[in-house]
Amino acid sequence: MDNNTITIGTRGSQLALYQAYRVRDAIINRHPHLNAEIKIIKTKGDKILDIALSKIGDKGLFTKELEVELTNGTIDLAVHSLKDLPTRFPEGLTLGGVLERGEFRDALVHKTGKKFDELDATDVIATSSLRRRAQLLRQNPDLKIVDIRGNVNTRLQKMQDGHCTAMIMAAAGLQRLELGHLITETLDPETFIPAVSQGAIAMESRDNDLKVLDILESITHQPTMLAVSAERTFLRMLEGGCQVPIGCFTQVTPEGFRIKGFISNLEATEVIQDERSGSPEQTIDLAKELATFFISKGSVRILDEIRRQNK
Repeated sequence: MDNNTITIGTRGSQLALYQAYRVRDAIINRHPHLNAEIKIIKTKGDKILDIALSKIGDKGLFTKELEVELTNGTIDLAVHSLKDLPTRFPEGLTLGGVLERGEFRDALVHKTGKKFDELDATDVIATSSLRRRAQLLRQNPDLKIVDIRGNVNTRLQKMQDGHCTAMIMAAAGLQRLELGHLITETLDPETFIPAVSQGAIAMESRDNDLKVLDILESITHQPTMLAVSAERTFLRMLEGGCQVPIGCFTQVTPEGFRIKGFISNLEATEVIQDERSGSPEQTIDLAKELATFFISKGSVRILDEIRRQNK
């Protein structure tokens, strides 16, 4: 960070830029003496658009190139959708902070306005997420599901062009692009469990850059950090990534803390789902306890089989 200017790295999609500018504005509002500039960096996930995400491999698909520039010192922090950020960081990097979490639920967008319970074999539902695919099949094994790639607007256009009749997407992404009016239904997280850290905007930084870390801590929403730390602990213990059928969400209230997890095979014929509750001081311990339960029920075998299928 030179001359009171902080350089923020981001992907170039409309949604990624929205998130980067949210971080920039939060920094400037809290530290008016600072300047902040945005640097757009293209990632592997942005370049490969003709292969299903699950077939590419999930380690750093949307983050690696930003992390290289962060390590090299050409940017001071990288902004990500936290659900895309692997739970294990490259040496020298860390999660510097998170903004207040937005909507964490998934949303159904249907061409003719059908609700989730009305979906049937006449529908073609698009998603790039194995987690969403598995939960759709769990609800109704007769549903036809197809893969879809591209940014939010590209996917919406593909639906209009006939690629599908419906899509499952992150509600936060639609809302941040002022497309919330297209949501047919926001899905109940009790029955359609979101991705780990969905709806949270992450700020990754160098672990020895104390000046930047102090800035990021000053704009971090601590209740969100508590929640996503528990969810990411659960995911890390399961050795999962963002391209496996794992879901998790937390609820933090003054009275307590609750964490609920989900894992499935690709066909949704084998599912593990459970939850733990306790005090806010127990968040990480409860996440570890839940992950240990999943491991005891066969989560490692399920994930190994999925990885073999995706090779």
